Amino acid sequence: MSDTICAISSALGVGAISIIRVSGPKSIEIVNKIFQSKNLLKVKDHSVTYGHIWDGQKTIDEVLIMVMKGPKTYTTEDVVEINCHGGIAVTNKVLELLLDNGCRLAEPGEFTKRAFLNGRIDLLEAEAVQDLLASETENAREMSINQLEGKLSQKIKSIRQKLLKIMANIEVNLDYPEYEDAPQITNKILKKSLDDINNDLINLLDNTNNGKIIKAGICTAIIGRPNVGKSSLLNRLLDEDKAIVTSIAGTTRDLVEGSFLLSGIKINLIDTAGIRETKNKIEKIGVDKTKSLISKADLVILVLDNNSRLTKDDQKLLNILKNKNVIIFVNKNDLKSKLSLPKNNFTVVFGNTVEEKGVDNLLLKIKEIFNLDQISTQDPTYLSNVRHKSLVKEAQKNILNCLNNLNFDYTVDFLASDIKKAWDLLGEIIGETYNDELLDELFSNFCLGK
Repeated sequence: MSDTICAISSALGVGAISIIRVSGPKSIEIVNKIFQSKNLLKVKDHSVTYGHIWDGQKTIDEVLIMVMKGPKTYTTEDVVEINCHGGIAVTNKVLELLLDNGCRLAEPGEFTKRAFLNGRIDLLEAEAVQDLLASETENAREMSINQLEGKLSQKIKSIRQKLLKIMANIEVNLDYPEYEDAPQITNKILKKSLDDINNDLINLLDNTNNGKIIKAGICTAIIGRPNVGKSSLLNRLLDEDKAIVTSIAGTTRDLVEGSFLLSGIKINLIDTAGIRETKNKIEKIGVDKTKSLISKADLVILVLDNNSRLTKDDQKLLNILKNKNVIIFVNKNDLKSKLSLPKNNFTVVFGNTVEEKGVDNLLLKIKEIFNLDQISTQDPTYLSNVRHKSLVKEAQKNILNCLNNLNFDYTVDFLASDIKKAWDLLGEIIGETYNDELLDELFSNFCLGK
């Protein structure tokens, strides 16, 4: 990291201002070469200076320059931010001059990567930066801020500290048995400590689904036979005419998507093609897409027609949905009922999309199934990342393996390797241990300039 990097940190396009960020040992020196006003090498730290960017012959733009000297910066390096007029031509020209005078174009997420490598933030906090930028709801923003402020890191570090204490005591007992001040680690004491750690890991894992819901929302598939009112229900939930509604069966042949907020959680609705046996090639593609989506959805709303009997297609759908989160919406309850509902544990809501009856009850059931009111009022410090979850699950496996071996009276020295492995795995979450390939993959998903 001996070179100096630069990138556009604001969205490229027409706007009031654009921000170009420079970081590295020569950042102030390089910007000073293309700046007409005060000598930036002599201005106060964390100050703003007015002047002009020029190419040696003519003025390029009128700018404000913020000079921030390390280590009290985002990357802990010297950082300069150039605030120029927003516009593609102006912004690109300033960036071009920086590159001509010794800067290198930053890779995606490289500023945050440097902040991590320089020890300003841990890996959890670095990933929270990207989550914060991608936040679409207030709950997602708050969860990202909690992670960025280190609240989740503290939970992980607390568990690692407990593991470290166990490892240290085992080490002392084995290598210095004559050291009387060290507590004697017996199987009984070890079991109590490992049970405590296992409960901590269970609490982390139990709340991962809340984190996923806050971050990504609830993927909700509306399914059913053709012409039962799926598209009408989508339109009522979105409060707009998103999907085409006709009396012709098979009108919806591709996925129609929309989203809305429910208790601060994003509900991602997908209106699917009606499932039925069909020889129409285009409609069949839509049906196949629907079947594929069912397996991926967090929630399925099965729409049935109150005015018709259950068909073989309806029964097939009910069989597919046995192990899913399902709400049956019985539509057209303003018409005579011919429907006999099967005996099962599915949640059922009656209503009709013409008078918009039952929609409020449907939303209430979604809240109940996912505990949305509870999620929206709790402090959202959750694991929300597949990488984090898999590492915690792997660490728990090692702890459970230790507890199982204790039942067979294994000696504590035999268990030390599993305890150390759990400690290492949790360290990977916060970046105490990492490899370059992991960092490259994580930060490649960041935007340029962050």
